[in-house]
Amino acid sequence: MVKKPTTITIVGAGLVGSLLSIYLAKRGYQVSVYERRFDMRVNTLEGGRSINLALSNRGIQALEEVGLAEEMKRHSVKMKGRLMHDVKGQLTFQPYGKEGQFINSISRTGLNKFLIQEAEKCGVTFFFEHRCLEVDLNKTEVTFQHQNDIRRSQPDLVIGADGAFSAIRTALQTSDRFDYEQRYLEHGYKELRIPPGEKGEFMLEKEALHIWPRESYMLIALPNPDATFTCTLFFPFEGDPSFKKLKTPEQIKSFFETTFPDAVALMPSLIEDFRDNPTSSLVTIRCRPWVKKNTMVIGDAAHGVVPFYGQGMNSGFEDCAVLNQLLNKYEDDWKQALREFQEVRIADADAIAQLALDNFVEMRDLVADPDFLLRKKIEARCHELYPNKWIPLYAMVTFHNEIRYSEAQRIGSRQKAIMDKVMKTPSIQDRWQELDYADLVSKLTLPQ
Repeated sequence: MVKKPTTITIVGAGLVGSLLSIYLAKRGYQVSVYERRFDMRVNTLEGGRSINLALSNRGIQALEEVGLAEEMKRHSVKMKGRLMHDVKGQLTFQPYGKEGQFINSISRTGLNKFLIQEAEKCGVTFFFEHRCLEVDLNKTEVTFQHQNDIRRSQPDLVIGADGAFSAIRTALQTSDRFDYEQRYLEHGYKELRIPPGEKGEFMLEKEALHIWPRESYMLIALPNPDATFTCTLFFPFEGDPSFKKLKTPEQIKSFFETTFPDAVALMPSLIEDFRDNPTSSLVTIRCRPWVKKNTMVIGDAAHGVVPFYGQGMNSGFEDCAVLNQLLNKYEDDWKQALREFQEVRIADADAIAQLALDNFVEMRDLVADPDFLLRKKIEARCHELYPNKWIPLYAMVTFHNEIRYSEAQRIGSRQKAIMDKVMKTPSIQDRWQELDYADLVSKLTLPQ
């Protein structure tokens, strides 16, 4: 590993690659970013693959460090909690945290465009329509194809920020002693849409993430500043019901009218959206090490996660912030910084990957369950009475940057064990407010 590189090539101009380029340019590095796709600022990208992003504290902190958080907040919509819709259209609201805590719905494309523009202002050079063909780890050389030309980049350091199907990680996989795992869910997703009302108004509660939980699958909707909602159906690829079974307009219409009646009434372009938008897969990726010689991976290229904790972007942005902090700590000695970066972030990446998988079950199966809702009330009461001793798992992950993902997972497991016992209390539905909360939280130790 070069102790202090001068030139850095980032492969991937997505969210993490663009933000990382800003961090590095501000540190004085000469940064070039190569992207296989068109420049999204001047070309319309394929639609239907953009699960709206939930920007929360970890991502906001990373944006704050480069002075961009306030601008992004102006282009987002607050979501104060989950609003569950049952089959009859009855609603149940579950706050994400205490009063004043919320996450932010934001457009992936809008945020990405903004980060690219800001990176260029910092002196970063972007090369679009450059497909990575080959990586030579020994020479620290990347070969790209641009139209009919072959171009090579030979910087001091190569960083792969090119997503879950990373070409840079693929090159690392051919090296010795590299562990890699990818696992697909049996569910895929399809993007749908709820437009504004006739007067441009929101047709659902604006400040909430809407969920239609239906046990083995679910529909969600996130608000946009233009009063639209980006909806995503998470649904099995095969079986009954499944994407495979819903083929004709009649089948699609009948299924939605039966299963999501209050949503379908607000989706005039349902049939067209279902037909035209692709059905995409959901994958979890784990690998190690993230660094080989003068080449490394970061973000989804290193740790792809499913979207059910809303932490994919946030964890990638936190990668950038943690790396920047370690470069400060070691005065830009990359060898030392990356050694610690891997130690810290691989453990945290594995934790949030598992938490995201677990949360899929919670969102689709449990959020409408009375026992689950009671459990959340009891945990909220614990936090209200003893805010420094009991912090619910979701709040630790989403609102408490000082608690690492791996630590949140460990504490959350302990909380779950305690709550499992509490929920076995006879007549708990009637007696939950009478619990000895001091005794309950004494069983748990949280970082102060």
